[in-house]
Amino acid sequence: MKRIKIAELLRTEPVGTEVTVKGWVKAFRNNQFIALNDGSTSNNIQVVVDFEHTDEATLARIKFGAAISAKGLLIESQGKGQKVELKATELEILGDCNPDEFPLQPKKQSLEFLRENAHLRFRTNTFAAVFRIRHALAFAIHKFFNDKGFFYLHTPVITSSDAEGAGEMFRVTTLELDKPPRTESGEIDFSKDFFGRSTNLTVSGQLEGELAAMALGEIYTFGPTFRAENSNTTRHLAEFWMIEPEVAFNDLNDNMNLAEEMLQYVINYALEHCADDLKILEERLIEEEKSKPQEQRSEMSLTEKLRFVIDNEFVKITYTEAIDILKNSTPNKKGKFQYPVEGWGTDLQSEHERFLVEKHFKKPVILTNYPAAIKAFYMRQDEPKEGVPGPTVSAMDILFPGIGEIVGGSQREERYDRLVKRMGEMHIPEHELSWYLDTRRFGSCPHAGFGLGFERLILFVTGMTNIRDVIAFPRYPGSAEF
Repeated sequence: MKRIKIAELLRTEPVGTEVTVKGWVKAFRNNQFIALNDGSTSNNIQVVVDFEHTDEATLARIKFGAAISAKGLLIESQGKGQKVELKATELEILGDCNPDEFPLQPKKQSLEFLRENAHLRFRTNTFAAVFRIRHALAFAIHKFFNDKGFFYLHTPVITSSDAEGAGEMFRVTTLELDKPPRTESGEIDFSKDFFGRSTNLTVSGQLEGELAAMALGEIYTFGPTFRAENSNTTRHLAEFWMIEPEVAFNDLNDNMNLAEEMLQYVINYALEHCADDLKILEERLIEEEKSKPQEQRSEMSLTEKLRFVIDNEFVKITYTEAIDILKNSTPNKKGKFQYPVEGWGTDLQSEHERFLVEKHFKKPVILTNYPAAIKAFYMRQDEPKEGVPGPTVSAMDILFPGIGEIVGGSQREERYDRLVKRMGEMHIPEHELSWYLDTRRFGSCPHAGFGLGFERLILFVTGMTNIRDVIAFPRYPGSAEF
């Protein structure tokens, strides 16, 4: 008999039907009741074993973590906690699990312990929920852009450009590391390398995305990006996934509206399609909060935080306005900020961003028009404005509660002369990006885009606090297992 997934079984509840289910044992009580889960849902199906007519050797093998197949009649449950249960007529052990050797136990495990056993953590309720939600969010992003007529573009993982000077890069080479070929000046001769030049893993697909947007109109990328920064924090990974739309003829306002619409859409999708998994994570978060001092506890539950984004229109303010608010805020005046805000030109930290969202406006915030000095070369330069101390660019960052910046983007500089001048100021050789400059020489037009770090989004939606817990196989300094 063909196996039926537990998610489908619980959804359709075909009482009186003979079915076969397969999964892993989550619990075995009184030598009679098996809680079985196959990963398709956070909910278990209860399998009732006729222990008086079941081989004792088989019963002895039904341990936590074991894989089994159960065939029987689906009946209405007499106990609490489930509407239906499976009265087993046949039971088969597919894979034993020795509890004395299995690192996981049927009890609460610390997240740190599970990171040390990341190859098995999918089997816990918490991580199964996280990765089902990750799938749902990825699907929602593709659906959002597809329904709006965007084209999905695969930008290269191996590239010869740095995109924006975003950080240290991982070099890609086939040269012998102990004896690389060298030029007459003693430098490594990359003309002898596989690609005939120096290459690295991409830090962003944006520049290539712009090329396609200037012909296809609306594109988005969704792929892996890499940063070789020696950063061991709860917010950084060496390998992560980015969503980067680029849209021809969009200005900064269009860009902000697109990002706001996308974020609200995908979060609402999670609320509608991942209710059971979100409930598990919300309960986990409530328990975790109890161990924290009162002042460190979140003011909102996980669901409240998600509804906070969906139900509130995002506040749009300029960087200059934000600096005035922060400079005159009580935490800044009383020295409560770790990084004091002294004036215009300050590069805002997460604590400043969260203050604006959680304390001042109590709404998601979009900051715009940042100082040019702290932003990338490709951002459109604003015209001088009274009351603004220095040159700014048409950039925008979206700030969320509990996480700070979640999206960064800008209107791109479409004017050839302005872009070349800015590249010169930032010491970026024209010849290295001649292909990029061609988009400004031939049929240039206003256009805009943004980047969303996928793992940052998952952190927000799941309530997890360490970015290593929302990607299946985390890559960070000193760790490249699996």
